[in-house]
Amino acid sequence: MLDQLIAWQRWIYTALSADLNTFAATRDWTALAIVLPTGVLFGAIHALTPGHGKSILASYLIGSRLAALRSLVVAGIMALTHVGTAVLIAITAASLITRTLGGVGRAPALELLSRGLLIAIGLWLIARAWRGRSHPHGEGMTVGFVAGLVPCPLTLFAMLFAMSRGVIEAGLVFAAAMMLGVLVTLALVALVTVFFRDRLVELTIRRGASLQKLSRILDAFSGLLLIVLSTATLWR
Repeated sequence: MLDQLIAWQRWIYTALSADLNTFAATRDWTALAIVLPTGVLFGAIHALTPGHGKSILASYLIGSRLAALRSLVVAGIMALTHVGTAVLIAITAASLITRTLGGVGRAPALELLSRGLLIAIGLWLIARAWRGRSHPHGEGMTVGFVAGLVPCPLTLFAMLFAMSRGVIEAGLVFAAAMMLGVLVTLALVALVTVFFRDRLVELTIRRGASLQKLSRILDAFSGLLLIVLSTATLWR
């Protein structure tokens, strides 16, 4: 499966380069519009590869009390921040991007900031579970924003390639299409996680478990997962 995702990744970069080169040569907006659905597909497939906050999103939602609709809001904020950060870096701070062979399209400073904040959030979730406090409003949106600070490498590639060809507008259009694709994948992750979390809660309550106690256990488990996953990302 991983080999197939890598193959798709190569195909995406090759096809995206060809589409941007064609637009740079023709400036044909009609032709560009025709390939935008492909950009959505690129984003969705690219988001299936390692990274992109899927595990972070699922880890947080396991311990949250968010309903399906609100979990989609968190996924949307994560997708918007993930792609938007890449666009802003490409336009205003390209020097932040690592250009070594092993780190093309990465922004180590933002990755460090994002993972550090997520570790802090994980510790806070564990402390909250220990004390039995309630979930504050807007917490999920904060997690979505923090996790999304790691820029999307495909968007960085598209923006930098488009800028090198003098067609930044095409890069922005592709970035918007890819954001929708990333959102599709993250939304599916969110909905599946909430579905299975709710089934687990229903099952344990039927067997006489306390909802408050279960909520605290899931909260602590969610915080621990955030810490483990964020720490593993920092050390890879």
